[in-house]
Amino acid sequence: MNPTFAPLDPVIHAPVRLAILSILASVQEADFVYLKTAAGTTDGNLSVHLTKLEEAGYIVILKSFKGRKPSTTCALTEAGRTAFLSYLKSLESYLPRNTKENPS
Repeated sequence: MNPTFAPLDPVIHAPVRLAILSILASVQEADFVYLKTAAGTTDGNLSVHLTKLEEAGYIVILKSFKGRKPSTTCALTEAGRTAFLSYLKSLESYLPRNTKENPS
């Protein structure tokens, strides 16, 4: 029997983007500095990945000022939450199942 694997969303599948969405799925919003630290990436790399997620409609990026200092905050959109949950469900198809062929 050949296993059937569900396709994985390539926008989400990149490690940094997966980390970003995993963080945003558990909070209302997160600022740029927190995401950069949590994802273990650089300013430029994070910025590129955030743009890709924003273009896909998965996140919203809010730019403002705190005093005179610029602030970037990101939040998961409803489409992003749906895509992330779908990604997780697809990923489950890659995990072994308890079957007679695979008794583990």
